[in-house]
Amino acid sequence: MQNPLSLSRAALGTGRNAAPRVVSIDIFRGLNVLMMIFVDNLGLVAGLPWWTNHMPRDVNGMTYVDMVFPLFLFLMGMSIPLSLDARLARGQTKSQLWVHVITRSLTLVAMGLFVANAPEVHAKYTGMSEPWWAGLGFVAIAVMLLRWPGVNRHKKLLLAFRCAGLALLVLLFVMFRRVTAQGEEAGLDFSDWEILGLLGWAYLLASAFYLLLGKRIGAFFGAFVALVAVNAFSVAGWLRWIENWPPYFKLFEAGLASLTLAGVLGALVIVNGKLGETLSAKGKWILTAAVLALIAGWLLRPLGISKIRDTPTWCLYCIAANLAIALGLYWISDVKGWTKWSRFILPVGQNALLAYFLPYVAYLIPKVYSLTADGTTGWHGVAWSAAFAVTVGALVVVVTQKGVRLRV
Repeated sequence: MQNPLSLSRAALGTGRNAAPRVVSIDIFRGLNVLMMIFVDNLGLVAGLPWWTNHMPRDVNGMTYVDMVFPLFLFLMGMSIPLSLDARLARGQTKSQLWVHVITRSLTLVAMGLFVANAPEVHAKYTGMSEPWWAGLGFVAIAVMLLRWPGVNRHKKLLLAFRCAGLALLVLLFVMFRRVTAQGEEAGLDFSDWEILGLLGWAYLLASAFYLLLGKRIGAFFGAFVALVAVNAFSVAGWLRWIENWPPYFKLFEAGLASLTLAGVLGALVIVNGKLGETLSAKGKWILTAAVLALIAGWLLRPLGISKIRDTPTWCLYCIAANLAIALGLYWISDVKGWTKWSRFILPVGQNALLAYFLPYVAYLIPKVYSLTADGTTGWHGVAWSAAFAVTVGALVVVVTQKGVRLRV
C-alpha cells in the first residue's frame, strides 16, 4: 500500500520550480491579526453597542468579534498542507515531520501558558514583579523564535539562540507563583491555554490527520464530520464521562479542531486542486461546502449558538464564512494578481506571531499600557483602537521589510 505522503518531488515542486507562496493566505492572516488587535482594544472601550463585543455565555448568538479566533484556526489549517509538503519536498522524512509537528505544537502551548499566566504573577512568591516576569518572558520567546536574513548560514548561532530562549522560559516557569482564589500559593495554572495554546493542540491534531491521511480528501472529510459529531455530543452533555478523565479530554477541543480541519480541506480544494484544477471547479466545491456548513449549522441550532460554549453551529457558521472569503481572496490575489491594495496587510500576515505578541507588551507592561484604548468611550475609543492596530501593523511592516521575523 502506497504511503499517502509518498509524493514525488516533481509533483510538489522543489528548488526554482517550487510552487510560489499563496499570497491570499498571507493577506487573509494579516487581516485577521489586525482585526484581532482592533477588537481586543474595543473590549477596553466603554459605551459601545452590544455587537462590538463577544456574546455572553448565556446568550445564543454571535457577532463579528466571535469570528476572529476561528479564522486563526482555519488559516492555520490552510497552511498545514503547504508547510508539510514544502518540508517533504526539501527531503525531510516522515519521522522528521512528526518531530517538527510535535515541537511546534508544544512551543505554541508553552507560549499560550505564558500569556495566560503572566497577569497572575505574585511578586512576593515569584521573586519578581509581573512586568519583569512578563518582559523577560517576551525576551525569551523573541530569542527562541527570532529569524533574520541569512539565518541559514549561522545554524550554530540559531541553535544557541533557541536553547538560550528556551532555558530562560523554563526558568521563568519554574519561578512562577500565584495566589489562588482560596488564598493559597500555587504554580502555573493549566486551566487556560489561551489562544496560542488552543492553536497548538488543534495544530497537533490536524497535522496528525494530515500525516496519516495525506491528501485523501474523502477520508479527511470523514474525520471532519466525526469531529463535528464529537463537538455536538460534547455540547449536548453526552461525553461528560470522558471529559472528566485525566488527561483532560478537552485538550483537543473537537469544535476548534473541526475549524482547523476545514482549513486543511479548503487548502486541498483551493490551492492543491484535489477536486478540480479550474477556478470554476474550485468555486463550485467550496461554495457547495459553505452552503452545506450553513445548513448543518442551522440544523444544530438547538445546541445553541455561542463562541464561549464552543457550539457546533458557531463553528459551522464560521467555517462557511471562512471558505467563501478564502475563495474570494484567492481569486483576487492569486488568480488575478491584484495585490497592491494589500501592501500594508501582507507583511503582517507574513510575520503574524510578532504582530500577535506586540499588543501584549502593552497589555502586560504598565509603562506602555497607556497606548491602549483603556479609559476611552464611544467613537473616540473606536478611533483609538483603530489607531493602535495601525501602529502595531506599521511596526510589523518595518521589521518585516528588514527581514526579521518570529517563527515557530
